[in-house]
Amino acid sequence: MAGPGDNLHLEIRGLKGSNQQAEDKSQHVDKEGGLSGGERDMAPVTGNSIHRSGSRPQLDLSKAEIQGNFEERDPTILLPNQSDDISHLALDIGGSLIKLVYFSRHEDQSVDDKRKKSMKQRLGLSNGNRRSYPVLGGRLHFVKFETSKINECLDFIHSKQLHRGACKDLPHWHSDGPANENAIIKATGGGAYKFADLFKERLGVSIDKEDEMDCLVAGANFLLKAIRHEAFTHMEGKKEFVQLDHNEMFPYLLVNIGSGVSMIKVDGDGKFQRVSGTNVGGGTYWGLGRLLTKCNSFDELLELSQKGDNSTIDMLVGDIYGGMDYSKIGLSASTIASSFGKTISVNKELEDYRPEDISLSLLRMISYNIGQISYLNALRFGLKRIFFGGFFIRGHAYTMDTISFAVHFWSKGEAQAMFLRHEGFLGALGAFMSYEKHGLDDLMAHQLVERFPMGAPYTGGKVHGPPLGDLNEKISWMEKFLQKRTEITAPVPMAPPATTGLGGFEVPLSKGETLRSDASALNVGVLHLVPTLEVFPLLADPKTYEPNTIDLSDHSELEYWFTVLSEHLPDLVDKAVASEGGTNDAKRRGDAFARAFSAHLRRLMEEPTAYGKLGLANLLELREECLREFQFFDAYRSIKQRENEASLAVLPDLLLELDSMNEEARLLTLIEGVLAANIFDWGSRACVDLYHKGTIIEIYRMSRNKMQRPWRVDDFDVFKERMLGSGDERPLPHKRALLFVDNSGADVVLGMLPLARELLRRGTEVVLVANSLPALNDVTAMELPDIVAEAAKHCDVLRRAAEAGGLIVDAMIDSADGSKERSSFVPLMVVENGCGSPCIDLRQVSSELAAAAKDADLVILEGMGRALHTNFNAQFKCDALKLAMVKNQRLAEKLIKGNIYDCVCRYEPSH
Repeated sequence: MAGPGDNLHLEIRGLKGSNQQAEDKSQHVDKEGGLSGGERDMAPVTGNSIHRSGSRPQLDLSKAEIQGNFEERDPTILLPNQSDDISHLALDIGGSLIKLVYFSRHEDQSVDDKRKKSMKQRLGLSNGNRRSYPVLGGRLHFVKFETSKINECLDFIHSKQLHRGACKDLPHWHSDGPANENAIIKATGGGAYKFADLFKERLGVSIDKEDEMDCLVAGANFLLKAIRHEAFTHMEGKKEFVQLDHNEMFPYLLVNIGSGVSMIKVDGDGKFQRVSGTNVGGGTYWGLGRLLTKCNSFDELLELSQKGDNSTIDMLVGDIYGGMDYSKIGLSASTIASSFGKTISVNKELEDYRPEDISLSLLRMISYNIGQISYLNALRFGLKRIFFGGFFIRGHAYTMDTISFAVHFWSKGEAQAMFLRHEGFLGALGAFMSYEKHGLDDLMAHQLVERFPMGAPYTGGKVHGPPLGDLNEKISWMEKFLQKRTEITAPVPMAPPATTGLGGFEVPLSKGETLRSDASALNVGVLHLVPTLEVFPLLADPKTYEPNTIDLSDHSELEYWFTVLSEHLPDLVDKAVASEGGTNDAKRRGDAFARAFSAHLRRLMEEPTAYGKLGLANLLELREECLREFQFFDAYRSIKQRENEASLAVLPDLLLELDSMNEEARLLTLIEGVLAANIFDWGSRACVDLYHKGTIIEIYRMSRNKMQRPWRVDDFDVFKERMLGSGDERPLPHKRALLFVDNSGADVVLGMLPLARELLRRGTEVVLVANSLPALNDVTAMELPDIVAEAAKHCDVLRRAAEAGGLIVDAMIDSADGSKERSSFVPLMVVENGCGSPCIDLRQVSSELAAAAKDADLVILEGMGRALHTNFNAQFKCDALKLAMVKNQRLAEKLIKGNIYDCVCRYEPSH
């Protein structure tokens, strides 16, 4: 999950700005490409480079300044000389669909935080030293409308005031003033010409027309470089995401299938040429299909194909050779010898054929033809990567299967067809990028985070009603729409296995018995631009790093974890409603959250890759985002406060006990304490049951008493040798340790703080790394300083380190002598990790954590979410210690071949 953490972070986050998200829940994705028409496909080969239009005012950064004093996670950048008429909207207006890409800024927020300012200065993140990030930080939204309903599109633009360069619900951007009569919006596609007068009449804006091919390539290049799991393959009903090496991305072939087909060889940013094409494309399929089946829409024609049997229409090899294979040349009896060939030898009229069979035969004929021509062009230019896009595909599983099968067959498995999750928005995104100072060029994959709002599992890419203006409208819309769920999720039988492909091809097989008509429709979320996110610099190899330990591509594994999350849902809703005082409003929001998250789970159970590559960390983060969407910002707030107070009350006795031990016994007791205290996890059903059987202190003592070695994973002796040495040799202490903390209460107070204290006594700087936003009962970076300050009242070591690290601001002495005294103590600091989830993806961490990591030589990951669910297999450039108690039987069996409540102490020296 994206996280705040630097003074130029401009993204709207969950804690505020939720109403802005509400307007995006009924929104809509599509897979339509730009170029259309056989005439365009016969155009001569040309070379082009995208240009930056100067027709619009640019972002004026003169006298820009940060508002507030850095406590706020998303501080506002004031642009006093900026005019408000900058457009943050671009369109691709095709013959069938209108695609919009628009940008929204964050709310005006500012809170003073001296602690955070002090910490930033210590880490070199003060204003004078900060990186020069793009000012464009916020959210990119992807929306589509049917071109035939263009007035709905215009109403949408007007309702959000997009034509005035700001969103209606962000009043501090002063969007209520008169529209600029010279306002211009970027657009591409044939409709940019056709509807220019209508835009001027209805919205008072002019259309600045951008070249379609320029936009397609610019959009594709951005997505392939910036979105980690953008590209995927689709063979035999199975979707697999492809991790591309950005250094080897070019050249590639971009095949855009609109009404006709264009094939573009892309050599780099702004470097491309159209090398081929065909006039047999989506328009051919739709046109012939409409004439032959009387279908009223393109999607209806596609749906028919999934119930078809093309063997009644196509002439197969077996029809020619008496049901036998033509094995001499490698053709099986089920291979298509001639599309529609059987109709010439049978005495039937059009009405004697099933529309479903006609649709499937047409789909196969055109898809295989496109796949073959595309591969031959890739072969012609020596290209290994072929990306397909355009409205003909629109996420349709069987279309992607047939194209993939053609490429695989003709290349003898040496080439793969790849598709793009945002492929329908290439043109609109490219048009957006034609604005100067759009800020997207330098963004990397780790600075972009996709969120899936409430509408994702319901809409499946379709438009449903007007934009939603507030939370109440959102809940009402969801409650009404839920009544229509069965219409969307009804399964459609797959074509029988006897059907086949074009000459030389076998039929692509489906992995399942049924396939929904929209099962592979790709849900496109809201793309959050967070320029301050960074890759954790201590990862041994960021390119091969995979955070998720659990493989959810195993359906049984997926089903198990979905069941766990569903069973935990009622307890979570109770806690969330109680955190808001148990009001009727809170109960309604709680019910809406439960319905929405359950719908997400159902959608992902049907199509696990609908939202991109799925891991357990993604599921847990989705749950937290869904809570925040319904304005439950800290469901366990009161529980955390109560457990912190109870734990702090017994901390002095624990520290006295530790101080009475010798060095070796104390180190073992500290690690035992961390493992024992990690039992407190409200995300675990087993632990929730324990809470009802005793107090927090009773449970902690019980857990410590059961800490008997050897643990299931036990590297303590190796860790002890690194810390204490062997014989007379005393190793140097670590310079700086990063302690990734987990739960509030005993976990952090009685487990991690005493361990941090021990490291401080040895001369090691300690940085406590905590969540940016609440998740279950996890402690946050905002809560930690107060916990440390309270603990420091009973411990001089913690007090001096906290003062040196700026955590106890009131005790900081401003005199020169006081500053000198503080500098002699190693500091204890707190940074936020950039997450609001029980897990952590170290490819996307806050800039302050990345800065703190640069001098660190020890990483300690604590808890199931950060050390087991994710990062159990992660390797680091420095020493790493992973500590956790396993509180899930299945996880214990899968990961460590153990049982629930087994412990993990995994130490890995630096790589």
